[in-house]
Amino acid sequence: MPFNAMKNAVLGESYLLSVAIVNEEASQKLNRIYRGINTPTDILSFPLSEDEGEIVFNLKEARKEAKKFGRKFDNFLAFLFIHGLVHLKGLDHGKKMEQEEERIRKQFDI
Repeated sequence: MPFNAMKNAVLGESYLLSVAIVNEEASQKLNRIYRGINTPTDILSFPLSEDEGEIVFNLKEARKEAKKFGRKFDNFLAFLFIHGLVHLKGLDHGKKMEQEEERIRKQFDI
């Protein structure tokens, strides 16, 4: 998957992005601390500044979710990545976010 190209399309080339992969326990702890939800999640996005952020993946949860949505794992991971990028761009869940995600997914055949 062209993750760097996706990042550049959404956030620009100068945006500094780190990606972390964590286990179920760490995912649940981060989700509880930062979102008040005491369950593991597949992805979390953390804006660190205007031009820097981090995306945290829980691959075990992402595999479960991919099956639920009938998507291949690599496709779903790219889908999640785009979702995380759009959050880092500053958009919240809603129509505008969905439109932006769809635009990027079309650009990358996701």
